[in-house]
Amino acid sequence: MSDLFDDPQPGQNAPEFTVSELSGEVKRTLEGSFGRIRVKGEVGRVFKARSGHLYYDIKDEKSVLACTTWKGQVAGLSVVPEEGLEVVVTGRLTAFGAQSKYNMNVDEVAVAGQGALMALLEKRKKQLETEGLFADARKKPLPFLPQFIGVVTSPSGAVIRDILHRLRDRFPRKVLVWPVAVQGQNCAPEVARAIEGFNQLSPGGALPRPDLIIVARGGGSIEDLWGFNEEIVARAAAASEIPLISAVGHETDTTLIDFVSDKRAPTPTAAAELAVPVRLDLLAWTSEQGARLSRAAGQTVQLRRQRLNDLSRALPRPEVLLETPRQRLDRVADRLPNALISGVQRRRVVLSERAAALRPSTLRAFVGTRQDKLRNLSSRLSTRPIERDLTQKRERLNTLAQRIEAAQKTRLDRRAQALVATGRQLEILSYKATLERGYAVVRNDAGIVTRRADAEASAALSIEFGDGVFVVGEAGSAPKPSAPSLGETTSAKSKPAKPKPVNPADTGQGSLF
Repeated sequence: MSDLFDDPQPGQNAPEFTVSELSGEVKRTLEGSFGRIRVKGEVGRVFKARSGHLYYDIKDEKSVLACTTWKGQVAGLSVVPEEGLEVVVTGRLTAFGAQSKYNMNVDEVAVAGQGALMALLEKRKKQLETEGLFADARKKPLPFLPQFIGVVTSPSGAVIRDILHRLRDRFPRKVLVWPVAVQGQNCAPEVARAIEGFNQLSPGGALPRPDLIIVARGGGSIEDLWGFNEEIVARAAAASEIPLISAVGHETDTTLIDFVSDKRAPTPTAAAELAVPVRLDLLAWTSEQGARLSRAAGQTVQLRRQRLNDLSRALPRPEVLLETPRQRLDRVADRLPNALISGVQRRRVVLSERAAALRPSTLRAFVGTRQDKLRNLSSRLSTRPIERDLTQKRERLNTLAQRIEAAQKTRLDRRAQALVATGRQLEILSYKATLERGYAVVRNDAGIVTRRADAEASAALSIEFGDGVFVVGEAGSAPKPSAPSLGETTSAKSKPAKPKPVNPADTGQGSLF
């Protein structure tokens, strides 16, 4: 300071300062005068730089105080400043000469009163609910009987002993404990890392992955339980792929992790009861189900037996069913010896015929036939066989012509005979044949008389017999015979003339042969 007042300019009593000297003096004065202080106010603008430093304002109705928390100090804050939150910050006043500003370097932030904490909690709750983290649709069902249970809690508290004791009483299971701080500034990051760590374990590894996670803590004030209201813990619980039970505080305590967890337990002991069923109850239920199964099986067998007996009474007796097959078997057995003898005889005849075909004379005849056929085939290779074949074909053609003429003559004879037979049938059907057997035909002037009254009323009658007509009566003459019927056209004794065969030469057309 003495150097500042050396060599003053002529005519001036005030010393001269450089800008850096003045800024440094102001900084030293602020830091020396105030030291470590606590300031209460409402958080205004909050900005986190890329470097990790946190810049925000603390304000009241009239003034604004700029605050800075360096990157290394952010992790130690128990409460991260949020806009609109009333807090009490602790730190040191300092000046930033490059911009002629002073600010406060804050290394501790606390919420100013329980009302502010509840307001912050409601704000976070609304934000997470808007994102859908509280929806029932995303909550996973708890396993009925987990093999491994992961517990996130303090290893030295009474909570872990209560959980282990309750599990041992209900259904002993293997428990993996991830030790964490359950209050203070390290609570939220350690709990979030524990949940993420359990999810990153691989199933079947050296350290098995749990089937269920329990996050537990005993009761306390809202400040003690505030670590479970942090957003980092709520998001870690919501992102857990393993079903999670929250058991923080007593039944009246409610934290943010309770809304995002898959199941909330009022106490850590209740969480253990939700995690596993009662082993004795399961044994009793198994025994009961076994007894029910045995009874059901027995009743089913009894009903099936009764049904079988009812159906068996409706069936015929086995002796009745076997009577017809037995009779058929007896008939077949009686016929079997004769059938065997007949079969053997037939096969003996066939064998004899086949054996006769194998005699030397038969073989020589067969070979001779084959030789003749071979000679015929070899002779066809010369012209003489062709001429001989033509001669044979011509002779065959003449023979066929003669056969055709004979067949035509035979056909005409058959037609003539059929005509004569038809004439004979007509004579048989004629009434003349009936007259020859002793019947007569009576006629008058009107025609044939078939009634006695008509005969009595007629003046004259003519009676036709087989050999002639007899007239009865004074006047009139014998009526003329009626037109011959179809049976009178041909005499029974006359025969139709046989048709004369037609000579092809008389038709003026020459024969094809």
